[in-house]
Amino acid sequence: MKPLLLILDDWEGLIAASPHWEKLKEQVEIKFLDKPILSVPESEITDTVFLMPLRERTALTEQVFAKLPKLKLILQTGGHAYHIDTDAAQKRGITIALGRKVKAPLNSVPELVYAMMLGLIHKVPTAQPAMHKGEWPLVTGRTLAGKRLGILGIGRHGSKVAHIAKAAFNMEVVAWDRPGSKNANTDNIPRISLDELLKTSDIVSIHLRLSPESENLLNGEHLSKMKKGSILINTSRGAIIDETALVHVLKNGPLASAGLDVFAHEPLPADSPLRSLPNVILTPHIGWTVEEVFEEFATIASTQLLDYLQGKLASSELLATQLH
Repeated sequence: MKPLLLILDDWEGLIAASPHWEKLKEQVEIKFLDKPILSVPESEITDTVFLMPLRERTALTEQVFAKLPKLKLILQTGGHAYHIDTDAAQKRGITIALGRKVKAPLNSVPELVYAMMLGLIHKVPTAQPAMHKGEWPLVTGRTLAGKRLGILGIGRHGSKVAHIAKAAFNMEVVAWDRPGSKNANTDNIPRISLDELLKTSDIVSIHLRLSPESENLLNGEHLSKMKKGSILINTSRGAIIDETALVHVLKNGPLASAGLDVFAHEPLPADSPLRSLPNVILTPHIGWTVEEVFEEFATIASTQLLDYLQGKLASSELLATQLH
């Protein structure tokens, strides 16, 4: 009997459609799930030896691990393990391999940032529904040229957004990062205090990792300090913003509008007040869900599993090596 590889949350079917699994079919059985793992009868997944999660909203907890008593390896897509109970995994002797080679998100996330930024500054969310109703709205927007862009987190996504801002739109760019951040200042972007960035930036784009330090970083106090008429973009992690406070400043100022791809709770609840605000662009965490990313995930995970089966998985790719 071949060991079972269980692939989670393949709702679009793009992972299953990848040709990269052909090289593994002689060595493993592969099952693709398009429903939550906790809703699946244990008898269907109890033989799982290898696990590939696609979405961090599916938490890999002791409750999940208890349903997978034979689990040995998690092929974690992306370069982090926010949603994995690493202590529980370690106690069970489960190895976690990180997909740090992923390159496609370097383009997809910045592209979404500018889709939102351009849409908001030209007031597309106001104009489009009016046009569909047969109206001809009098909408006055602004241009990005000459505006100050404040970037929170100048890492791989933030640096790309900064480069586009300067090269394509002639924007002024400033940045703030967490104390002790090792992100290289390769673009000679001025680093300023968080308060100064919020008070002086026309647009603020968030590119921080979620951590105890960044959770609820943009609370009511910080959001109230933002420049009047400014725009906030978040394609990073929803929990970085206090959403209740965000709703308040979107209704009462100083914030003019926001573009949100991530939320504290996903999927976004149907009754969230964010859904009723006309000055907000909402997207369902699509910054990373592009065909190129799914294909790269399949490439990396299948290669890592093949290396594992052959005893060649590099220690540099293992989370346990980096934590302990």
